[in-house]
Amino acid sequence: MQIITLGDELLRQKAKIINKIDNEIKETAVKMLEILKQEKGVGVAGPQIGIMKRIFVVQIDGGDELVFINPSILETSHTTNKYEEGCLSIPGVYAQVVRSESIKIQAWNEKGRPFTLEANGLLARVILHEYDHLEGVLFLDHVSEKKRDKLVQKYEKIRREPKK
Repeated sequence: MQIITLGDELLRQKAKIINKIDNEIKETAVKMLEILKQEKGVGVAGPQIGIMKRIFVVQIDGGDELVFINPSILETSHTTNKYEEGCLSIPGVYAQVVRSESIKIQAWNEKGRPFTLEANGLLARVILHEYDHLEGVLFLDHVSEKKRDKLVQKYEKIRREPKK
């Protein structure tokens, strides 16, 4: 498994519901957490590794490893904040993105147990970012068209540069 990058059509497709949380899904979650650590990210979603299923994992600053399967956003706050976001699928590109300050989400964990989580600040932002991936949405979609065009050009330039 490896991270797919901007330009791959899978990043723009909606992920499918997981009908059964079996050993394959549990192994997928473990591999996703390994990729997250290897890439030094805070979240990764199934579509980012070519798995078109509704699963993402999150770990912030060495905190708990969280697995979200078939998540549903139940509530988002009216209060928003702006924060610089990046994405493992668009390396080297960052933009200020406005998102809800707090959320309430329901999902299942890798053991097949349902849970509800209220999150705010960075955790809420990361969850919303990863949830967007399940919907075929990238953080670039949250900025103006002009800004998005500049960021895509920057990414293309970075991608063409020889690896050091």
